[in-house]
Amino acid sequence: MLGVPFAFQSFFRQVPPMNSSPDSWLPQLFASIDARDAAAFCEFLTEDAVFRYGNADPVSGRDAIRSFVGGFFEAIAGLEHRIERHWSEPDAVICHGTVSYTRHDRSTLTVPFANILKLGDNRVRDYLIFVDASALFAPG
Repeated sequence: MLGVPFAFQSFFRQVPPMNSSPDSWLPQLFASIDARDAAAFCEFLTEDAVFRYGNADPVSGRDAIRSFVGGFFEAIAGLEHRIERHWSEPDAVICHGTVSYTRHDRSTLTVPFANILKLGDNRVRDYLIFVDASALFAPG
């Protein structure tokens, strides 16, 4: 986006409606995650969304999720998702693949994941991540 500082570009992005095919918005959703852009990621969520990562306690509300996800993004140097397949229903999308995390010491961890995205109000209402990333922060 020409003329707009990178840090503010996420505020001007258009999120495709979730009632369209996941092929039109799922790549953008995961691109926002892989870019570690918590603000852009949260644009995909309803105001009252619930987010759960692995066995962590659920986080409720877009602002709280932005803070939680932003903290997680700061704790790692990078991540990259590879979606292998997705399925959709009128009110949900399920996808699975692998995610590669890069730690600040540049070591990596690649694990399988599955996400369930429950939809409402043309956004993600519940974002559930099933992953075992326990080795991500384990002492080496």
